[in-house]
Amino acid sequence: MDYIPVTIKGCSVQILEGKAVSVARRAKIAALSAEFKVKAGRPPGLAVILVGDDPASHVYVANKIKACHETGIRSTEQKLPTGTTAQHLREVIEELNADPLVDGILLQLPLPKHLKGDEAITWISPGKDADCLTPQNLGRLWSGRALTTPCTPWGVMVILEHYNIDVAGKNAVVIGRSNIVGKPMAHLLSQANATVTVCHSKTKDLREHTLRADIVVVAAGQPEFLGKGDFKKDGVVVDVGIHRKTLPNGKSKLCGDVRLKELEGIIRAGTPVPGGVGPMTITMLMENTVKLANGHL
Repeated sequence: MDYIPVTIKGCSVQILEGKAVSVARRAKIAALSAEFKVKAGRPPGLAVILVGDDPASHVYVANKIKACHETGIRSTEQKLPTGTTAQHLREVIEELNADPLVDGILLQLPLPKHLKGDEAITWISPGKDADCLTPQNLGRLWSGRALTTPCTPWGVMVILEHYNIDVAGKNAVVIGRSNIVGKPMAHLLSQANATVTVCHSKTKDLREHTLRADIVVVAAGQPEFLGKGDFKKDGVVVDVGIHRKTLPNGKSKLCGDVRLKELEGIIRAGTPVPGGVGPMTITMLMENTVKLANGHL
């Protein structure tokens, strides 16, 4: 599981390499999987459900299956056609809920337009919710009794910890308020004793908030949304966004919500895109699966 260090030409900002953190973390997860296999007589099991033919979703699922192999987790993949009915999808999920070899279930989002993702998630047993998206597990998270932790926000916290960035007592801003990233990100930062402000599309004068923040987590969903002039001196910026941008020459590149190159000499540390938060999301999914497996012993 070697990795290539991330470098950004012309940028001296400390790069918080999620890829590097992920490699180290997956080695530990593989050891935990091996321990579970000795106790249970089988490896931890993750089932991934993919509905339709969205190209990006296929790439994400392939990366998750690869991570399972790296960490000693048994993976099964349920590929369903675009026209799958809600009833059939529910039956597939309920079969996996009842399968003793499946410890975690991941429903790859987004679903085709005729299916409701929020409803389908509720069909997953909370005890097998590897993404921490069911209402029951989100409630447990807010009350401090989580079975699993939302993968992307947890990955952000692990990156900050790895690079010894203490959030206690710091002013943190989270841009975005989704159930997948924004809301749980704010909760985890608050649990780590940061003072947290959540900003969103209706926030007035966003820059006023980001310029006061020691740590900014950007999950705005807008490519290259923020850059020079948006962050305080020596702040830390975590970019959760990932987009494919078409260049004038017709080629494309991956980019985030932040124009990181512009922050040279301003912020002290930031995550790149790609190679930042993305690898950690999948890694924490693996760790959630092993946690659920141990809960099933």
